[in-house]
Amino acid sequence: MILPNSQPDWGDPLGELRSLAETAGAITVDQIIQRRERINPGFYVGRGKVDEIRRRAEASDADVVIFDNDLSPAQIRELEEALNCKVLDRSELILDIFAARARTHEARIQVELAQLEYTAPRLRGMWTHLERIAGAGGATGAGNVGGIGTRGPGERQIEIDRRIVSRRMTALKRELAAIDRRRVQTVRSRREQFTVSLVGYTNAGKSTLMNALTDAGVLVEDKLFATLDTKTRKWNLGNGQVALLSDTVGFVRDLPHHLVASFRATLEETIHADLLLHVIDAAAPNAEKQVKAVMAVLTELGCSEHRILPLLNKIDAAEDIALVQTLERQLPGALRISARSGRGLDQLVQRVGEVMRGDVRRVRVRLPASDGKALAFIEHHGEVLDRRYEDHSVELDVRLGSRDLLYLQEHYRSAVVTGA
Repeated sequence: MILPNSQPDWGDPLGELRSLAETAGAITVDQIIQRRERINPGFYVGRGKVDEIRRRAEASDADVVIFDNDLSPAQIRELEEALNCKVLDRSELILDIFAARARTHEARIQVELAQLEYTAPRLRGMWTHLERIAGAGGATGAGNVGGIGTRGPGERQIEIDRRIVSRRMTALKRELAAIDRRRVQTVRSRREQFTVSLVGYTNAGKSTLMNALTDAGVLVEDKLFATLDTKTRKWNLGNGQVALLSDTVGFVRDLPHHLVASFRATLEETIHADLLLHVIDAAAPNAEKQVKAVMAVLTELGCSEHRILPLLNKIDAAEDIALVQTLERQLPGALRISARSGRGLDQLVQRVGEVMRGDVRRVRVRLPASDGKALAFIEHHGEVLDRRYEDHSVELDVRLGSRDLLYLQEHYRSAVVTGA
């Protein structure tokens, strides 16, 4: 259903929902759109539209009706009774896809936690049809819910489920916190290296680009959310420069908040990256809306102010040149690329190398000759123009990027830097 203050027109309002349904394994047999001024509290859509949906579902022999909106538990219950079939909302569909796609232990924990956080507030609506389970105390006196010694057979099914869900969520959060701490330590251990993270709308071509740049062998499918787990690989930029490139889960509009929160550990690479490569499907007619949706999620993660390099991917398949030009005006510095054909990738490597080096400065560095780590860092990240040994120290005349120079001064205190 489309409301006056809902998401701006995406051209095909139900196109993404169809793709999500297909990714989940469903076959779309019909679709219906209703524009209303306000939500119907009982059915979300109007009563007449409910009757129309029921008739068309019966005619198509449909067994599931999916709404491109978030429904309340009561609305889902009323709709299922009126339509005589299962009803899903957008968030539940996305959570189901993530559950099916999760491969690693970490991803499964994140998805399960998001599902439980989505389900917990809905338990009342799911169990209102049940009476209190008869127990030793009955429904009065000491048998009342909350009475000492009466938990279990004397309480409502909803209370039993709430305790089970609460305990499970606590256990998952504890395990996820431990994973999060380990991941943060891993990310921090990479501070000496330049880190780059791929972000973008799902199916924009991030995994294809990852493979093209690093030969990572990441799964590539023409499906939404083909990649859930973060993959990090070394990216050789030439001239002795090596960056770490990470591919992360794709975003969609109205991504459930519980899912973003649960996947925060997975997205740690994005949050702490030195550079974000925003991969944009330039061939998508709603590319502008996709860009806004990605930026909304980045803002929620607290990293919208990161240095971002926009990449107009699939440029060889883009038919609307006016749209491409509009994107370039809105996204200064955007590069036209094709991850599949390799077009523009040399320019991308050059641009990332420039960002990695920063403003190159020529300086003199004096350090103990025995400080092999500092010397190795300078030789790896800079250009040594001259070298002079004196007593137990060495003085280097080098060209270093501003970022590497700052790192040298912060982490190798034995190095004394002066102007050239």
